[in-house]
Amino acid sequence: MEKEVDNPSLLKYLEERGITLDDLINTALELFVPHPGVETKEKAAEMLKEEFYDALSDVNVSCMIVACFRVEEDAKSGLVPGLTKERFMRRPLLVADDLLGLIIADYIAGARGIFEFIRFEQNKPGILKELGPISNDAIGGLIAGVSSNTYTRALRAAKQGVS
Repeated sequence: MEKEVDNPSLLKYLEERGITLDDLINTALELFVPHPGVETKEKAAEMLKEEFYDALSDVNVSCMIVACFRVEEDAKSGLVPGLTKERFMRRPLLVADDLLGLIIADYIAGARGIFEFIRFEQNKPGILKELGPISNDAIGGLIAGVSSNTYTRALRAAKQGVS
């Protein structure tokens, strides 16, 4: 039997919505900046994969991501009070989506995650430009938190002389 950490159930949930682990990693790599301990995209991809498995195995991350996808589904159906289906489909001027992404990034990586979220929000790389207005911020928060943790871990290891 495969351990849950080897195949986080949140990953399966995302795959059912067309988002693969490779999509997450490749999106993170679009904004890759070499750092001590993670000088190449190949090393970054390896480290990102480990960090994604960690985040995707966290029940709190699962709850937040699923909540974002559910509210987007409800908004598309006109079920969110005060937000008509027509207004939602025209890309409404929501701030809740950004706040949800920020919360996810903050939960995973703190203030550094928030900084990364802003980078991803401004650039909308990879899979983010293909997702809806709420799910793109949820996934952006996930990627930002994981990316931030990857850089932080690499820098810490480089300072300690470990690779």
